[in-house]
Amino acid sequence: MWFTRMAAVMLSVALLAGTSAPAVSQNSDNTRAATGGAQTLEDILARQKGLKVDSRFRSSQIGSPDAAQPATAPLGTLGGASDADVFRALRYGKARLTSTVPGELGKVVIQDGGMRWLEFRRGPLPRYGGFALVAVIVLLALFYSIRGRIRLDGKPAGRTIVRFKTLERIGHWSMAIPFVVLALTGLTLTFGRVALIPVLGKPAFSLVAAGGKYLHHYLAWVFMFGLVLSAALWIWDNIPARHDLKWLMRAGGLLTKGVHPPAGKFNAGEKILFWIVILFGLIVSLTGLSLLFPYSIDIVTPVLGVFDRLGLADVLGFGVTEGTFTPQEQMQIAQLWHAVVAFAFMAVILGHIYIGTIGMEGALDAMTKGEVDIEWAKEHHDLWYEEVVSAESDKRGAETPAE
Repeated sequence: MWFTRMAAVMLSVALLAGTSAPAVSQNSDNTRAATGGAQTLEDILARQKGLKVDSRFRSSQIGSPDAAQPATAPLGTLGGASDADVFRALRYGKARLTSTVPGELGKVVIQDGGMRWLEFRRGPLPRYGGFALVAVIVLLALFYSIRGRIRLDGKPAGRTIVRFKTLERIGHWSMAIPFVVLALTGLTLTFGRVALIPVLGKPAFSLVAAGGKYLHHYLAWVFMFGLVLSAALWIWDNIPARHDLKWLMRAGGLLTKGVHPPAGKFNAGEKILFWIVILFGLIVSLTGLSLLFPYSIDIVTPVLGVFDRLGLADVLGFGVTEGTFTPQEQMQIAQLWHAVVAFAFMAVILGHIYIGTIGMEGALDAMTKGEVDIEWAKEHHDLWYEEVVSAESDKRGAETPAE
């Protein structure tokens, strides 16, 4: 009896499957006219693949007062808009709302852009950002194992020359020290749930995260001060020169012992680093300020407006973007820009820290003591050394009284 019933059920399922398949295949018209204006199979498949879907067929369906049923109708009236119409209007920012919160912020009841932000922050951002940092560390370790520390070819002269004055070192360390703390606290907030909670536990991690947040907020001001000061002091010394091409063609002598291409106060590699620091520092500072003062400082709208006018938004697949993001989405975009550039910034600075410490003999003295050995100056910054010696000679000559 049991076997007979199961066979009958299976036969019924097979018959139903067999009869439903032709009905689906016969509906070859995949237009919205065939779906009554609803989304099509193409829309669903495109959304699953992460492709852009034209949502105007839904965003325009927000009801109409002209379509309202009369009050005497059996089911009454919803004012020409069903519940689904109202929620579509809320989602696409087309609802007529009054709010006690001033500005556009209070008019946003539903915004699904936060899901895209959350997915990127949980997936691609830590994955590729973490891989980039690990890759740089591995490459630097490999380079050190092959090349070793870059040492002086000649013997130290035992006499020093002023490399950086006190104000220059203040500008550098005002950036460097806060940057390290900002990087560590930012990484804590990004990877803390995965890396620190299993080790410290949630209560301890909450204290670490809260403390890191305050350090991140307040040390950012010191970093911005150092950025502005360093830019003002060094911008003219980092203008590209003709001899920089020779330095680049010889890779600065980093790959070959005994090779020292000509260099001024800053070589070509240091000049590239300077402009990267200025650019990345400016971006993380502006986005950081917009996050420190949410909904008060908007950098996203002006930038996207420039993208629109240059046609870059279409190239990047955004379409026309100016004015299409809610205030909440603008904050989310600013946070992503801040994090992405911060990861790239950290990767670059890892190389700078390497060459300024264990990578090159005598390099750290320039920023800790402000002075370097004369032999170091001759080998690594010969043009700058000649300028300094010539200037000092002219100064001594001017101070010597005539016979």
